[in-house]
Amino acid sequence: MNTAPSITDTLTNMFNQSIQVISKPSVATFEQFENKGTLREAVIYVLTAGIIVGLLNWGGGFGGFLSGIIVTIIGFLVFTYLVHYVGKSQGGTGTLDNVAYTFALFWVPISVLTAVLNLVLIVTLIGILLIPLLMIASLVVDVYFAYLAVQSSMNLRESGKIWITLAAAFVGTLAITFVVAVIL
Repeated sequence: MNTAPSITDTLTNMFNQSIQVISKPSVATFEQFENKGTLREAVIYVLTAGIIVGLLNWGGGFGGFLSGIIVTIIGFLVFTYLVHYVGKSQGGTGTLDNVAYTFALFWVPISVLTAVLNLVLIVTLIGILLIPLLMIASLVVDVYFAYLAVQSSMNLRESGKIWITLAAAFVGTLAITFVVAVIL
């Protein structure tokens, strides 16, 4: 009987794989893990990160916490679906599972680390001035890892096709996330 791994096993495995991806960023590192999980595991990992980030940013109360989790999950799903869809239109051959799993491996630790640093900066008056720099740095790091992840998960190697895929996914996700945030 083939049973799915427990949530604890999933989180432990993905955390260990995230350490490898973050400490040795390359297409080859992503390719080691792209077939190790599915959209299911990616969503569990992202949901866990959303809860952690929500707790770290509790300032908005329970409603802010809950809407943060919903926006996180919807944003992640929309982005990975769009990367897969647009990547296919650019000649990519990866699966949605490959895309979601590889993106979760870098996205989760970067999101949690950014939230921790944001909380630390909010506590200090001078640190508040550094928050915009933290957000820019986080975006740059996300883009770097996303560029590598698209090469691995969608098997795209042409720079133009990778940038088209990422730009279209970013714009689409921004629009849909904005609509969801307004509704919530």
